[in-house]
Parts: sequence; structure tokens; C-alpha cells
Amino acid sequence: MPWTIDHPNQICARKTDNMSIDNTTETAAPSRTSWGAILAMTATSFVLVVAEFLPPSLLPSMAASLGITEGQAGQAVTATALIGFVTAPTIGMLFPRMDRRTLLGALAISAAVSNVLVAMSPNLAVLLVARLLLGAAIGGFWAMSIAVAARLAAPHHLGRALMLVNTGTTLATVAGVPLGIYLGSLSSWRAVFIGVAALTLAVAVLVFLALPPVAPAAATGLEALRTTLTIGGTRVALTGHVLTVLGHFVAFTYVRAALDRVPDLDAGGVAVVLAVFGIGGFAGNLLIGLLVDNHLQTMRLLVPTLIAAGIAGLAAFPSQTWLVIFAVGIWGFAFGAWLIVAATWMGRNAPDQMEAGGGLLVAGFQLAITLGAGLGGLLVDSGGIELALIFAAISSLVGGLMFGLVRGRADSPLVVAR
Repeated sequence: MPWTIDHPNQICARKTDNMSIDNTTETAAPSRTSWGAILAMTATSFVLVVAEFLPPSLLPSMAASLGITEGQAGQAVTATALIGFVTAPTIGMLFPRMDRRTLLGALAISAAVSNVLVAMSPNLAVLLVARLLLGAAIGGFWAMSIAVAARLAAPHHLGRALMLVNTGTTLATVAGVPLGIYLGSLSSWRAVFIGVAALTLAVAVLVFLALPPVAPAAATGLEALRTTLTIGGTRVALTGHVLTVLGHFVAFTYVRAALDRVPDLDAGGVAVVLAVFGIGGFAGNLLIGLLVDNHLQTMRLLVPTLIAAGIAGLAAFPSQTWLVIFAVGIWGFAFGAWLIVAATWMGRNAPDQMEAGGGLLVAGFQLAITLGAGLGGLLVDSGGIELALIFAAISSLVGGLMFGLVRGRADSPLVVAR
């Protein structure tokens, strides 16, 4: 059945029974969505993010075993984020002709190897090197996942496909730390990492079985990044994306200090509030993921505004326990949906530069993590947690307005004709 995608900036293509895949050209999006392949990517995002957040739940035992401080052991997370920032925009350049199914499977295998090396680490240096490998796998996966999802999903299902992929991350974020604590209570931290390595290897096999061959993008080098940045609205939107995520991490990195101001919250209460954040993130991922395909413009403004409102509520009502819980829930709901909104817009704005666009989004996210934690610390030390929260809310709001109001290709109507 011939098909076309009637979009002013997307190549119209005709499908024939004997069409071959050219590994040097961008192929158009399919008319049907491969949901099984999307679910395999969901599983991949889950195991990668579980591994990313295992150290915080196992820090005491890891530090004692390696003879280091908990602060030093915590640098395993920092190392992962930093290498992810470098890898995300460059993964396409490093492997310009590799089939993307093979690349995603290889990244999952690399993550499994990283977990094995962590389990075998005799000292901090080996631990950090092992975590660098995981960071490369995570950064590469997220950069590629947006483009691959766009190749597996029909254009009118892109938001829902990205929602499913991100569901793995949301589940891992909510369950990763508690799961690590529970498993660590049953066995050693090294055994936990071995178990996650085995699970990750099984998911790598699933990727090879479930995904069809996916040809690389037509352009994957520095020129592709430059071209993507010249597409109307992209630079402003990326700046807004970074500011929105920066505001989140300025606040979230020090959320425990913010919650300590609430007089009725003890340690158990803080855990409940953080659980509300995670549950809100899961709900936001699902609900906004179902709405974003048909209401992208509204979501571009609503979601970052809710992030800012949630952080502002936490800053403004520290003595009102239920208002704090509500604000944190709204904050979690919105942030759980943010990457879906940003990636859907990028997929519409730069449909022929999905790998480069995805890499830039992930690099911006990782940059915001690194800057947010550092800047938040300076603000907390100089002016207190209230100043940090106010700055975070303003940053997210300004970033959200930049992202939501910029005009680009994505604002042209997308019509799919079968």
C-alpha cells in the first residue's frame, strides 16, 4: 500500500514490496507502529536507569567495602552524568553506519559489562571507570532512542511511543532506590550489580529479537548537529529545555533540605513525600504521553509551568504539610512528562535530523543535571534553601516560556495520509 507523510518539512516516500534499506539515507516514518519493539526499548530504559540509581541505595555498604567515604562513592553517579553529556551528541558520529538495532543492543551489553566491572571493583578508580562505561551507554541510548522510536512509530503515535519508552525510566526512578535497598538487605552490593548485569544482558537479547533493522540517519557528524541548530526555533527551544531542567535539579538535588523545613515531617514523612513525587511522575508520564500527540502546543506551556508552580509551592508554604505534599506531587507529575513533550516537539521540528536532535536534547539534560547540582549548592550555601527554590522556580518558568512560545517547524500541521 503506497503511503505519504504530508508534512511541509518531511520527505514524502513511496513504499514498495521490494524496497531496500539504504544505510546512508534517512527513511520516512512508518504508517504503523511496532509496539513490540517499543516495549523492548521500554525494558532497555528500565535496566539502564536502575543501574544508574543503584549506588545511592547501596552507598554505605559500597563505601565500607571499598574503604572510601560515602561522598566518594556518590561520585559514581556524577561520573555517569558527565560521560552521558559527552556521548549523547556524538554517538551518531562515532558509529555513522551501524544499524541502530545493533547499536542499541551493543549499548545494553556495554551496560551489562559496566555492572559486572562495578561488582568486581577493588577500589574507587576502577569503580569510576566502570561507571563511565554505563554513562556512555545511557547517553548513547537516550540520544538514539528518540530517533529509533520515530522510525518505529507512525507520526501520529510518536508521543505515545516516547511515553512508553520513558515509562521504563519512570519505573526505574520510582523503584530503583527502594529495589536496591531491598536487594542489598538480602545479599551483598556486589551480588546486586551482578543480578542487574544479568537482567541487562537478557534485555540486550530482547532488543536484537524485537527490533527490526533500523538504518542510521543520513547525516550523523558535526554538520548534522550544526544543521539541526539552524532549524527554526531549535536553539531557543534547547535553551528553554536546559533552563527548565536546570531549575528542576537546582531544587531536587536539595529537596531533603527543603522538606526538613516542614515541621510535621519526620524521616518517614519525607520518604512518603518523595514517593508522592515518584508516583506523580509516573502518572504524568502516562497521562501527558496520551495527550501530547494531539495537544502538543498546550503541553509545551502547561508542563513547565506546573514544574515551576510545584517548586514555588514548596518554597512558599513550608509550614503547610498538605500544601507541600500537593506541590511536590504536581512537580513530580509535570517533570515526569517533560522529556516526552520536549522530544515530541523535536521530532516534529526536525524530522529529518532525529539523531542529532535527540542527542542535543539529552546533552542539554545532562548539562542541566551537572550545572543544577553545583549552582544549587552555591545558592543554598549563600542564601539558604529558600533562595535556591525561588531561583529554581524562576528558571523553570522562564525556560518553559521560551520553549512553549518559540515558533518552528513543529507548529506546522502534521497530516498523515494512508
